Amino acid sequence: MNNLQLKSNEPIFPIRTAAKLLNISIPTLRMYEREGLIIPYKSSSNQRLYSKTDIERIQLIRAMIKGEKISINGIKAVFSLIPCWEVVNCTESERNKCKTYSEINTLCWNNKDPNAKCTDSNCRECSVYNDYFSCDKVKRFIKTLSFNEHK
Repeated sequence: MNNLQLKSNEPIFPIRTAAKLLNISIPTLRMYEREGLIIPYKSSSNQRLYSKTDIERIQLIRAMIKGEKISINGIKAVFSLIPCWEVVNCTESERNKCKTYSEINTLCWNNKDPNAKCTDSNCRECSVYNDYFSCDKVKRFIKTLSFNEHK
């Protein structure tokens, strides 16, 4: 049993266990999901399961709320600044059809726009959702884009 190797993105924790690990309530986890901050894995029986990476993401969200005093709407605003169209290489035409590109506070992984390039993609697997889940990572990414544009 000591040799058990789990991938960090393997959904194994039921919602009750995730809530206990995070020292928060189940309704709080469901609210984060409703607000679009997290995308839990759902089993065939519709049970929510969380991975180690999901737990880390929620810990960062909690730190933003408790430590940085950022509201949920503020967190959504930060996440909406992620230029997902750069990550998934959308053409200008694809960008112009997409709500995430044109609207404020639209999280790309919450965007159900049928015109979006990635409509049929699994957002839980997308690098936009997985790689940019903290203010620091979003800021570093935006700086990289700004730096490249000024060359």
